Amino acid sequence: MFSKKTMVTVGAVILIALYIIVFSFAYLRKSSVGDIATRSALFIASPFQAAFSSSINAMDDIWSHYFFLISVAKENDQLREQLAWAINKNNECREIELANARLREFVKLKQQSPFNLESAEVIAKDPSPWYQTIVINKGTDEGVVAGCPVIVPEGIVGYVLTAADKDSKVLLIIDRNSSVDALVQRTRARGLAQGITGSLCRFDYALRKLDIKIGDTVVTSGFDNIYPKGFRVGHISKVLRRNSGLFQDVELTPYVDFTKLEEVMIILDAPHPDLVED
Repeated sequence: MFSKKTMVTVGAVILIALYIIVFSFAYLRKSSVGDIATRSALFIASPFQAAFSSSINAMDDIWSHYFFLISVAKENDQLREQLAWAINKNNECREIELANARLREFVKLKQQSPFNLESAEVIAKDPSPWYQTIVINKGTDEGVVAGCPVIVPEGIVGYVLTAADKDSKVLLIIDRNSSVDALVQRTRARGLAQGITGSLCRFDYALRKLDIKIGDTVVTSGFDNIYPKGFRVGHISKVLRRNSGLFQDVELTPYVDFTKLEEVMIILDAPHPDLVED
């Protein structure tokens, strides 16, 4: 390590240097050279001061933006929640609007119909592709019995197959086991509307000589003692007259869209046969 003499010598040199610096500054303050020195010092120190200030400002900016981003993130979360709530309310209002439009048509149908009608909601549909039936939420407690026709403003839907206290099963006209005695409204050509695959019917037993064209409206004839006369069944969508045979092949498209059934009307006082419940 350093000897005592060396340390004393270094200390003396440092002390002398400090005295010289102090006296130099005192002298420079009283002379014009001081201004030059001050400007020189500022010139040398200013880049370092600018860099230091820039660093401080950058850190301050980053810190401010950090808290700003946190605030924006919270605000975005709140806005997303409000948007989701608004979309949900809009969907609810849209559903109410559509339901009101459907129900207005049902009210109009009930006011214009000479029959005693009972409204019902569709609560289930047969999942089997072999049967075309629905379940409605009205039954014998409301006067519904087997054989009651079921309709909507567009036309006939089917008839009640079985009725329980609170609900009933309805056989749709597109079911293979369904048949509706009907006639072409324009020419009064008579036939039997029978369900086939999908959402179509055949118009069977229409004589080949009868005038039937695509687009003709088919209505109930009233001769089957289930459906009152004059209710719309569907329109003719295909006609095939063969060179031989007694009847023509006619395809019938129902007016009712069975994939969108939500509400129906039941005719309580229409004439119908005594159908045995299963």
